[in-house]
Amino acid sequence: MLLRGLTWLVLFQLLGTATNHLFLPFLPGPIIGLLLLLIFLIGRGQVGEPLNLAASSLLRYLPLLLVPPAVGVMVYAADIAADFWAIVGALVLSLLLSMAFAGVLMQRMVKRHVHPGDGQ
Repeated sequence: MLLRGLTWLVLFQLLGTATNHLFLPFLPGPIIGLLLLLIFLIGRGQVGEPLNLAASSLLRYLPLLLVPPAVGVMVYAADIAADFWAIVGALVLSLLLSMAFAGVLMQRMVKRHVHPGDGQ
């Protein structure tokens, strides 16, 4: 079961990489693969047991993926300090945009789930 779930994950990553090389060179292949997997799962309506098992077993090792970026921050600390205000500005702008998007999305989702007999 685990091998079947990992095969699905690798298949969608390969589809994303192929789409990246053929049609969308400005988006990374794994991101396209994740979007294709999301569309597949939304269309299917559920996450199968093999895919769930593979994803949950990979999530145990997620902290290991954070070690290389942390080392990169330590190695390039001088370069990051030189562009500190640009980085802070980009982070603040992305935070404000994502909060506004999440707020609008949440309001639309709440309106969709309100029933006529709820008194609102």
